[in-house]
Amino acid sequence: MLVNKKKVALVSGANTGVGFQIARALAENSYKVYVGSRDLQKGEGAASEIGGNAEAVQLDITDSDSIFSALKIIENEYGYLTLLVNNAAISHVGQSGRTMEEVLGAQRASIVPIEELKNVWETNVFGTLSLTQACLPLLHQAHTARIVTVSSALGSLGINSNPDNPYRFAFDAAYGASKTALNGVFLSLSIDLEKTNIKVHLVSPGFTATALNNFQGTDSVEEGSIEPIRVALAEDLPTGSFTGPSNTSGKDNKLPW
Repeated sequence: MLVNKKKVALVSGANTGVGFQIARALAENSYKVYVGSRDLQKGEGAASEIGGNAEAVQLDITDSDSIFSALKIIENEYGYLTLLVNNAAISHVGQSGRTMEEVLGAQRASIVPIEELKNVWETNVFGTLSLTQACLPLLHQAHTARIVTVSSALGSLGINSNPDNPYRFAFDAAYGASKTALNGVFLSLSIDLEKTNIKVHLVSPGFTATALNNFQGTDSVEEGSIEPIRVALAEDLPTGSFTGPSNTSGKDNKLPW
């Protein structure tokens, strides 16, 4: 086990939205930040805006070669990783330009095309875990390390099983249920790693206006980034946590699974 002084972070989907805000906050707090982006040019633009502590890497979490190449850069430059922030996600793979309501309506469990559902889960669940598994050797080389995965309260079975929840109509089989699966996988991972140097956290940004929901969220990206940034910077949270914005969660920002 190495004792590492410089904190090194990789943020997937970091060229825009909540991922960009997290990457910028980490850079401002003395992290070396690798800005993961499927489009390297967009990642380079984001890294340039963030400043000297940021470096863009091409990263498509559904492409094993892309993951390997990105991690090889980190391995060659530092040999370890302090923090992985899993932010990359998609809400649908259908026709672009649709309203959030149209997308949700098309992704109800009774009618969603199975191939579209598989494609959303391929990114949100399998791609996220694939990147995480690939990062584990570098995370184990850090003195202490953390995995922060941006999830959603929309994936909470506790919230969506409550008939008094006015937003339960939004719990679709593609995006919403993919976040439920993501929560389950990463809770499993936290149990798997609880005797190691790596902590695992899940965090919901709340109903944030981003490209995921056609910018129809009620919170600005700055507001929606507050809790993910808090969790990304916090080093004393118990492993296996699932938290959200203070105005929509319980004590200590906890969310029900």
